[in-house]
Amino acid sequence: MLALAFVTWPAWAVEVASLYTAQVPLDQEEDDPRARAYEMALADVLLRVSGTELGSDPDRIELLFPDPAAYVVQFRPDAEDTLWVSFDGEAVERVLRRAGETVWGADRPLTLVWLAVDWGQGEREIIAADDPVRSRDEARSIDRNRLLRQRVLDIAERRGLPVAFPLLDSVDLQNLSFSDIWGGFDDPLLVASERYEADSILVGRVRPASTQRNRWSFYFGGEERAWSGEPELVVNAVADLLAAEFAISGTAVIESIDLVIAGIESVESFGAVQKLLSGMTVVEKFSIVEVAGDRIRFRLDAIGGEERLRRALRFSGLFEQNGPEDDQDVPDYYDRPLEFFYNP
Repeated sequence: MLALAFVTWPAWAVEVASLYTAQVPLDQEEDDPRARAYEMALADVLLRVSGTELGSDPDRIELLFPDPAAYVVQFRPDAEDTLWVSFDGEAVERVLRRAGETVWGADRPLTLVWLAVDWGQGEREIIAADDPVRSRDEARSIDRNRLLRQRVLDIAERRGLPVAFPLLDSVDLQNLSFSDIWGGFDDPLLVASERYEADSILVGRVRPASTQRNRWSFYFGGEERAWSGEPELVVNAVADLLAAEFAISGTAVIESIDLVIAGIESVESFGAVQKLLSGMTVVEKFSIVEVAGDRIRFRLDAIGGEERLRRALRFSGLFEQNGPEDDQDVPDYYDRPLEFFYNP
């Protein structure tokens, strides 16, 4: 028997359920208020789904979707003269792929946001997921806290980027301090982040009342990137970077690949694996070639080829049993399938 070395990869994708819905203003002074609302809603959806600047290119959108209403599956008036709109996601994706545009699927990396804020006059804090318990005299701090956090959440939602803020409970405070974040000390920050099982980490050092530029660090894929600027600019940059990594171009080649998944020991696990493969943007179609014990061999068409499929499988929570480095001693004529392990 072969001794297979297990390589553990991050498996903390978050499914974004609202990719194809949007809530937009309903201007009753327009000639056709609902039609205009459909156009704006579709632009919002394309900004999240394409992962590119397509959402801000009205001419290109009009060329691809001359009748946005044809893709609407549900709508309803909402509060304050707004319209909630839901689109047919599969139909929208088909148009994008045929046009060679990129498509970013619903399973997306979770980004943990550490935001250290120097409000001036000695007031410093880390923004938490929830508002802390404060006295009435500190209500103003709660408001500005909430507003800054909401700025990050709003732009992240607009781009379809899952983000989370830390709990800042006793566990966090034992591992990390404001000075650690502000001073750029990586080790305590990365240790404190482990419990959140995030795929990437965004660290902000913000001085709202200062002329100094905000400083940001972004950790993803073993690399660190540095930015400066307002939260909206930086979150957009994070979304662009992750979309470039995970979105799939409509012009990408389709490659037929054999995939073996082990650890399928029940009807439930078989159903879960089938559902996983069916929901992966990179998988065009798949079929079962062979079943042997807890191992199933699939043959599938992968958009973007083998390496793109590897990344998608790792990201979906499967453990790779043979990575690229294991193929070095395998003869070229030996067609070795990808091998992954399912562990529910």
